[in-house]
Amino acid sequence: MNLEPNFETYEVNKIINKFGNEKAFIEFLQKNILEFLSSKKRNDMIIGEQYYLGNHKILKRKRTIIGEDGNKQEIENLPNNKIVDNQYARIVDQKNSYLLSKPMTIFCNDEKFMANIETIFNKSFYRLIKNIGEDAINCGISWLYIFFDENGNIDFKRFKPYEILPIWLDEEHTILEYLIRIYNIENYELNNNKNIITQVELYTKSGIQYYILDNQNLILDNSKGFKPYMYNSYKFPLSWGKIPVISFKFNSKEIPLINRVKTLQDSLNTIRSDFMNNMQEDARNTILILKNYDGTNLGEFRKNLSEYGVVKVKTIDGNDGGVETLKINIDSNNYELLAKALKKAIIENARGYDCKDEKMGQNPNQMNIQSVYADIDLDSNLMENEFQASFETLFYFIKKYFSYIYKKDFNNINIDVIFNKDILINETEAINNCVKSIGIISKETIISRHPWVSNLKKELNKI
Repeated sequence: MNLEPNFETYEVNKIINKFGNEKAFIEFLQKNILEFLSSKKRNDMIIGEQYYLGNHKILKRKRTIIGEDGNKQEIENLPNNKIVDNQYARIVDQKNSYLLSKPMTIFCNDEKFMANIETIFNKSFYRLIKNIGEDAINCGISWLYIFFDENGNIDFKRFKPYEILPIWLDEEHTILEYLIRIYNIENYELNNNKNIITQVELYTKSGIQYYILDNQNLILDNSKGFKPYMYNSYKFPLSWGKIPVISFKFNSKEIPLINRVKTLQDSLNTIRSDFMNNMQEDARNTILILKNYDGTNLGEFRKNLSEYGVVKVKTIDGNDGGVETLKINIDSNNYELLAKALKKAIIENARGYDCKDEKMGQNPNQMNIQSVYADIDLDSNLMENEFQASFETLFYFIKKYFSYIYKKDFNNINIDVIFNKDILINETEAINNCVKSIGIISKETIISRHPWVSNLKKELNKI
């Protein structure tokens, strides 16, 4: 790690100098923050997370009818089911579990470094990475902050994607110039009144500058000011050399999964809800025709038909009064066929897989299994490429940390990460292939491909 003199002002002043003065820089930050808070990109992130949680558009739906004036009006005496058939959340869990449910395999040419890596990459870390993957799928991009805990050990924190405004140096969004985090905190005053404060944090290479967004005005937070990321034992501020916040992308364009399937998911919810409405309300099944009980004009006719399921008609001579019924049969098959088609479209557009596919039941050989997984494997390969680049950046910080702890240069160490995808296999076929490979390839390679082996190193030691 590097020691930098005048650390607490150097990096921020360097950024400010590009804008001429501090006022111009704060105005630039304020403009970008306000645009980001109301941007479509941030709104898509929030929608992605909300749809994963089950908060869909259908939950805000209101029942309306055609009023006497021909315009729509809200009505409360008709069934208004709001059914959420959350296929989107199912696909998110599929993708996340497919790529990140199993611990990654790490190869390193330095045994000491590898032993220390295993202490960091524990179960808590893998759970964090799985949550990072969930954020990336829902929001298009996720963020991991690296810091030191109270004991001086390296630790990690997950930032909410819709709180992060990155300022990139390149068009490919690979190098951060600086990063802004915007989030709300609750502050209780002496009279127990809750006050919401919008905190703004500016992450630079050398530390964090704190601001407050008050009534759309960005002001310096003098109570916090500027803080470096860490100090050494002599209270000297230390720098990582890079901003210790890493992006993990779902794809190179940072497009959330919800953008592919939102309209299909909304349509599926609507079909489910409409079918339940029609099964519950008489107006759609049986219409009463009241003969010679006053006539009705066209506007009143439409309103009565929608609201009460009753139509009043009058014959020419006014005789022959009575009540008749008009039956309307609802074919549930039509709803089910449409719902099935929408589910299939969601799976195809989200690039998931259908575990009830006929190929899985009739003849589950490895070729059929791979064809079912083809779409999700394609998507996971793109996500894996992005995550590989992010792990390369993560290892930069871990090497820096170990170099500082052990006073040794670890920069020349090669580290490879393999994501163990959770794909179904035909175990009998896989074991037979392993047996047939004996004498052709190495024992280590054969054992690594055996479906019952989860840890190659431990298995070789047992043998």
